[in-house]
Amino acid sequence: MKGMQYQRPALVQRQELRMTPQLLQSIQIMTLPLQDLQLRIQEELEANPALELTRERPTVSLDSERERAAGNESDEYFENSSDPGFTSGGRFEGDENSKRMFMENALSRPESLQEHLLWQLRLQPISEAEFDLGELLIRNLDENGFHREDPFTLVDSTRHDTVQRMMEMIRTFEPVGCCTADYQEALIVQVGELVDPPPGIRDIIREYLPQLEKGKYREIARALSITEEDAAEALEVLRGLNPFPGRMFSSDESRYVIPDLILRKREGQFVLVLNDEEVPVLRVNRTFSRLAEGEDKETRQFAGQRVRDARWFIHSVDQRNQTLLKVARAILDFQRDFFVKGKKYLVPLTLKDIAAEVDVSEATVSRVTNGKYLQTEWGIFELKHFFSNSVAGTGAGGSRYSKEGVKEIVREILESESESGKHLSDQKISDLLAQRGIKIARRTVAKYRKELKIDSSYER
Repeated sequence: MKGMQYQRPALVQRQELRMTPQLLQSIQIMTLPLQDLQLRIQEELEANPALELTRERPTVSLDSERERAAGNESDEYFENSSDPGFTSGGRFEGDENSKRMFMENALSRPESLQEHLLWQLRLQPISEAEFDLGELLIRNLDENGFHREDPFTLVDSTRHDTVQRMMEMIRTFEPVGCCTADYQEALIVQVGELVDPPPGIRDIIREYLPQLEKGKYREIARALSITEEDAAEALEVLRGLNPFPGRMFSSDESRYVIPDLILRKREGQFVLVLNDEEVPVLRVNRTFSRLAEGEDKETRQFAGQRVRDARWFIHSVDQRNQTLLKVARAILDFQRDFFVKGKKYLVPLTLKDIAAEVDVSEATVSRVTNGKYLQTEWGIFELKHFFSNSVAGTGAGGSRYSKEGVKEIVREILESESESGKHLSDQKISDLLAQRGIKIARRTVAKYRKELKIDSSYER
């Protein structure tokens, strides 16, 4: 019939990423240091009967591990000067001095929230004035990650735009949601980082959290013109967020650090080992697998969901370990001179550099390096220690010095000053650095000296 139009069904392919509870779980597991991962695995074992241990790896001593290694020379190493490899399990080698160094470095002071945020601030391409303002904002945060004082009262009105810009930057640092006024603002910032959050979730955070906690989905749906399923999904998403993001750093107690990775030099090549000796080996319970394929519909649905959850959890733990290993390999490749020649050879390195090398996002690199430690023959280092901004160099290579490398050179100059009995001023140190092709101002030398906890020439 002419003039009549027909609606034809059309198949449209669209790619999108929804922040499901499973995806949130994977992201959270990615951030966990080894000790916290052990606790998280134990919690999941208690919560999901379809998940079980195949073998719980014991914590081994240095002596027993050395004895085992001596009796087993069949461990395979993947050694290559351009691509360090790994073995399936850790092993400690070395003389008594190495053992003593390991034990002395095992006790570590926990990092504060301010230190963690400042580390990320130092990696940003911002001016010194912006950095100083960012540091002021970070120092103003309490243990929850919230402002102690109104940030706009900390500076004069001409800098309020810069304050706003720096706050927005710091809020995206790990843990996401710091530098906010309260838990509601922290949650809204975290929701802003999600891909395709549930409809109305921001309004729910602002006005309907009590109703959401009581399961009043119909009331919320009617008020915000969303579906009850949207309200239920918002609750599921919010359960995976942290209303007090700073609290994960609020600890005054010392803790023992278990290295996630171990680096050894063997026959002139570096060997990078994933310390999976400390991670329980998981599998899906066979009984639940059979029940998930049974005839009874209700039993099949119950067991099937538990089996799917168990498989996803195992996958998340494996993904965390493999991503950590890839990132550590890339860091080792970039910072090879540090491990061969010493601290002052640490080169400038950013999250973006590693993200491009490993083909993941910068946020993933930040998550996977936070709280993860590398055991070397020279002590234990947190992975983020190897990230550092560049300092301007005047040589043919341009900016080829990292901040930490320059600090180490400053330490050497001051140590040689101590041996010679001279008392060099900060300006003189700046001049000596310039002779080496490192151009930094006197006040920057003073700042580095304070970070090294070394007095001024007058006090020395």
